[in-house]
Amino acid sequence: MYKNSWLVTLSILLYLLFFLPLFHMDIKLQAAAALVMIQILWIGRVFPLAFSSLLLILLLSFHFFTYSETLAYFSSEIVWLLFATFIISHAFIETGLASRVSLQLLKISRGSGRALVLISFILMLVLSILIPSNVGKANLVTSVLDRLLKNLKEFSEVKNLGAALFIGISYLAAISGAFVATGASSTIYTFGLFSELSTDLNYITWILYFAPPILVYVVLLWCLFLYYFPPENIEKQHLLQLLNNRLAELGSLSIPEKKIIAIMGLTLLLWATQSLHGFSIPLIGLLGAVLTILPGIGVWKWEQAKTSVNWDMMLFFASTLMVSGMLVKTGTIKWIADSLIESMTSQSAMLVVLALVLCTALIRIIFVNILGFLTIMIPLSIQIGENVAGFSPLVVAMSVFLTGIPGFFLVTQSPVHLISYSYGYFTDRDLLKIGLPSALIWLIVIGCSVVLFWH
Repeated sequence: MYKNSWLVTLSILLYLLFFLPLFHMDIKLQAAAALVMIQILWIGRVFPLAFSSLLLILLLSFHFFTYSETLAYFSSEIVWLLFATFIISHAFIETGLASRVSLQLLKISRGSGRALVLISFILMLVLSILIPSNVGKANLVTSVLDRLLKNLKEFSEVKNLGAALFIGISYLAAISGAFVATGASSTIYTFGLFSELSTDLNYITWILYFAPPILVYVVLLWCLFLYYFPPENIEKQHLLQLLNNRLAELGSLSIPEKKIIAIMGLTLLLWATQSLHGFSIPLIGLLGAVLTILPGIGVWKWEQAKTSVNWDMMLFFASTLMVSGMLVKTGTIKWIADSLIESMTSQSAMLVVLALVLCTALIRIIFVNILGFLTIMIPLSIQIGENVAGFSPLVVAMSVFLTGIPGFFLVTQSPVHLISYSYGYFTDRDLLKIGLPSALIWLIVIGCSVVLFWH
């Protein structure tokens, strides 16, 4: 309570200092102050995210945009893509198909602990195509793995195996969200900004950009986990029997599961062939969402589907677009970028990009909310990219995006970390021990992508 009172007081003082007509502040300074104020509210969790977003709407409407301009952000295609993916992904989970897919993939391990770790990583990539929520993926997979490990504990030690699986989920939940354009709310936001930079960017080209570095990293991370947390020898047949028993509980493929397979298959096919038919990704997403509710075709009713939509997140998501719009319209991002570039004029372009990536990785440690963090870093990286010779703005922004999504060191860096940590399979010390080499390898992979692949 004391902390919140202090943060509220600080926000009020900033407002009085920068927005009262007595002081006549430059609009760039006002935008920077507004950015600091909203980050204080978001990071400090002074109020619920949705209420803080309402305060932002008032601030922007009174000082930066007209009320109509502010509300126009709610009609953005990207906001409605998030709405559609909420409905489609929860339909996938509610039918039981998500659990079935997870268990079937885990069976590929054939009972090997080492293989189980790798398959769990791959499972997160597969689920990112179907569940655009890092928390949703983590909740699903951790619940399945926890049940397996509890049964295995009766016959053998699983300390290292549990640490590898649950820390791996913490890392891969965020990283897998970048695998496809609809993989997470932060990715959907970034895809919207990147689409303005490149008219060639679509569902398939996004995968072509990001899948190679992510797949390379998954293999390297797996090797790293085998070194730091070598899985114990477990009874393979017992593990396979546990997986088969869980699948038996689900029974045969139900009619709702078959329907959602058809709906999601059609949606993914239309996303993949966007360059042929020309319909936008958000429009196709809305089509898929409506099909899940349509009588005779769908798998649930609107009364159920509407409860799956996180309306607070919708409001928060739209507010992040408003923040980006404010920073761009007022010229604040260009002002900050020009200042940074001017201070590094004697440095090479590669060094500027490297410094930006390292700063992103360091600042990310204190940010719990990835989406709020990216509202600052993505527009800034795009502006810097436009002023750095030898690199396109898209390449610079892609490197910052990949750097900013995972949290490697602290349990508090992500809600997914907190979910995985709550099961008790790893400690803070375990996370920090594996976090340092994991982060270093991730930065090396990003650097190689900039120089050898994207560039």
